[in-house]
Amino acid sequence: MSSQDIPEENLPVAQADGADLEKHGENPFADPGLPPHEHRIQDIDERAAKRSERTVAFLFTLSMLATIGFIASYVAFPVDKSIYVWPIGHISALNFALGMTLGIALFCIGAGAVHWARTLMSDEEIADERHEISAPPEVKAKVLADFKQGAKESAIGRRKLIRNTMFGALTLVPLSGVVLLRDLGPLPEDKLRHTLWAKGKLLVNQNTNEPLRPADVAVGSLTFAKPEGLEEHDHDFQTQIAKAALMIVRLEPDDIKDKQELEWSHEGIVAYSKICTHVGCPISLYEQQTHHVLCPCHQSTFDLTDGARVIFGPAGHALPQLRIGVNEEGYLQALGDFEEPVGPAFWERG
Repeated sequence: MSSQDIPEENLPVAQADGADLEKHGENPFADPGLPPHEHRIQDIDERAAKRSERTVAFLFTLSMLATIGFIASYVAFPVDKSIYVWPIGHISALNFALGMTLGIALFCIGAGAVHWARTLMSDEEIADERHEISAPPEVKAKVLADFKQGAKESAIGRRKLIRNTMFGALTLVPLSGVVLLRDLGPLPEDKLRHTLWAKGKLLVNQNTNEPLRPADVAVGSLTFAKPEGLEEHDHDFQTQIAKAALMIVRLEPDDIKDKQELEWSHEGIVAYSKICTHVGCPISLYEQQTHHVLCPCHQSTFDLTDGARVIFGPAGHALPQLRIGVNEEGYLQALGDFEEPVGPAFWERG
């Protein structure tokens, strides 16, 4: 289609040059300015301002209560308790309570701040010319003055109810994060200092699951034992065996150099922790001729004839010894727990 076929009223108007625009006084890039300011009801009615103030204070107060509810839920709800929530289904009661209370606490702080800004703070728009990044001293002074003016217009000094409840909400919310630090891991308490071994506990062969008699332990043999009553299907088996695993070796009593080791043995049968004192590997290698036991991980070597002291390798201290004897039925039994904690670097762990 040629230009001759286009109706005249649809043809583009020729662009006027700068002289014509100036001549007619038209500027397509003229600043339209700001619309006239419209006052809010809170600006002209103090009762409406008071209502907004109470609303903001209510939101901040609700945030404080929700934070307290978060902490209470963390303490009150057991980890394994579940509840039915439609339409989600069965979920953890603890997770649901923590999520709801923390969400409400954060939402109320945000909603309170937004409502405060929209209803009580000054909403007049101020136009400012662009300036260089490096502000001159007079601009810095102006910014400081504007800040003071903004603080004055926010009425934070006059609206004490809002100020106090806001500070309360902002102070309590961080407590949620402090409480969550509890989930970094279980408190060790004194669990690392004790094992399942106690006076009267039988020494059970870990392979046959049968109690051991002195005759079952031959000279030069290495036997692994566990405490009576500890079964592999127990939910905490790995945790308990990691502390209570025992290795039993029978020596000639005349070969035992350490006096305490001899007193804590029975007819040359000695019982030591199987857990290496370096990084906790299970000790499983025994030299019958030298009576040395070797950790396969980093070759820490312990002399079983001399209190299981370290004679080679990176282990920091000797293996703990378990005092043993026999009961009336002739079975080997523990005469107490280990006198010192088992495992690696215990004193560094606390």
